[in-house]
Amino acid sequence: MTVDIQDPEQEIMRFEVLKAAVNDGATAAAAAAAAAAARLGRLAFPGRAPINTPNFLGVTSRGTLPHVTPDNVSQHLNIGGVYMSLEDFIEKPQQNIKRIPPIYAQPVSPKLPTPLYSFTGMPSSVPIILSARRLPAVPSPLGNTNKSVSIFTNTGFQTLTTDDYRAAVSTLKPDIAIPLADLTSNTSGPPTSKRALRMAERTDEWIVDWFSSSSPPPSTATFAPVLPIPYPIQWEYLARLAEDYVPTNQLSGLAFHDNPDLLPDIAEHCPSLLPLPRLSLIPSISTTPHQVLRQVALGIDLFTLPFINTVSDAGIALNFAFPAPSPPPSGLQPLGTDLSLPSFATSLTPLATSLRNCQCYACKSHHAAYVHHLLAAREMLGWTLLQIHNHAVMTSFFAGIRFVLETGGEELFEKERNRFLATYEPDFPAGMGERPRQRGYQYKSVGGGEPKKNKPAWGKLGPDTPPAGEGQTGEEGPETPVVPEGQTDTVEELEKKGFAEEVAS
Repeated sequence: MTVDIQDPEQEIMRFEVLKAAVNDGATAAAAAAAAAAARLGRLAFPGRAPINTPNFLGVTSRGTLPHVTPDNVSQHLNIGGVYMSLEDFIEKPQQNIKRIPPIYAQPVSPKLPTPLYSFTGMPSSVPIILSARRLPAVPSPLGNTNKSVSIFTNTGFQTLTTDDYRAAVSTLKPDIAIPLADLTSNTSGPPTSKRALRMAERTDEWIVDWFSSSSPPPSTATFAPVLPIPYPIQWEYLARLAEDYVPTNQLSGLAFHDNPDLLPDIAEHCPSLLPLPRLSLIPSISTTPHQVLRQVALGIDLFTLPFINTVSDAGIALNFAFPAPSPPPSGLQPLGTDLSLPSFATSLTPLATSLRNCQCYACKSHHAAYVHHLLAAREMLGWTLLQIHNHAVMTSFFAGIRFVLETGGEELFEKERNRFLATYEPDFPAGMGERPRQRGYQYKSVGGGEPKKNKPAWGKLGPDTPPAGEGQTGEEGPETPVVPEGQTDTVEELEKKGFAEEVAS
């Protein structure tokens, strides 16, 4: 991993647009069109590796990339930064409601300079973006209030007040902090017009409190949330950002909650927001590279991609590249390879069959048959190797995007984007392998009747009892083993005690 550490004396983040679709001094119409166009940039932090944009962030769970230890991040990954959520670290158990979360008392050192780095062990060269909630967020049965949002901790749903969140950012000192946004977390589909208006009003009030407070440290950049509602409903909030906080250099960027289509409206009515870096907080695990390319074409600079963790858990090795191979193969190619399939039991090919020049550690050191064996045996190393490979594929994917933009500009990018759409399937394969066992904080809160996430390891014997796992997850449990011949005495004894029964072979 090549690291270009910036000047540690630099006080705050800097963003530079290296190549845009329009030059300074363009007409308003040209500026509006350029707002929805791909661009090259560079994001620099004090004491961190810079981020060349467009790029992506690793989405963490409990402060770490799932299945990947911090030393693996240093040695085998080259991610632009990581996204962390405050609800991963705080909880108030009923037995001790005044207990202070350990992360707030974590000692620091020159190598791990803030509590976030010290507590999680994340390499200090990797920038950290902190928000209140995970991506995707666990739906909450509680609603937000005028002064708080509902979060999901490892001791259940709780409230996080605006004051507590500001104090947490001041203590933890992330490189980028995303202020609270009043999002709908317990409903599916778009909010009603009345609810959307309340979302805009509350978020506007919270952003005023955020900037009027001296709590956020000067080394933390603020990316203001842009809500997933139409522009006319939140125009007053966005106008406040442009008029009050951009001229004073308090606002460092924008965090789009899955609605980058607002950029043309922002360019027309709030042009001072255009030079700021744009982060897309994609909440869906079903997002695909095709949708990422569309958002790059709209002018998004940074992405959170929860689907990387999801496909790794499913046993899928990503299998695509940008630009797409030339000449294009016949028929649509899969976006990933399901290594849990029996056909890979003896395969000595790399993890991704069409990326034979993949230079990630997993592909250079192992082959598909080995990862297939690990997945079948449910060894954690299998998912670790998949995470290394899949993050490396996304790193190469964004490097290809930047190369195309640098050499051919927006015109060549659109040509290659269309060729990518015509080369690869629109969705990832489902993945037939068994996922890792889920922990409590990974459970989704969707109400009663939700099936169990994990299949029981064993079940109760009996003529009227289904095998372990049957009727709970839709999968049959393991067959009852046949008792070896010559041990009938032992079988009879066990049957009398109710521990077992003989099954005919």
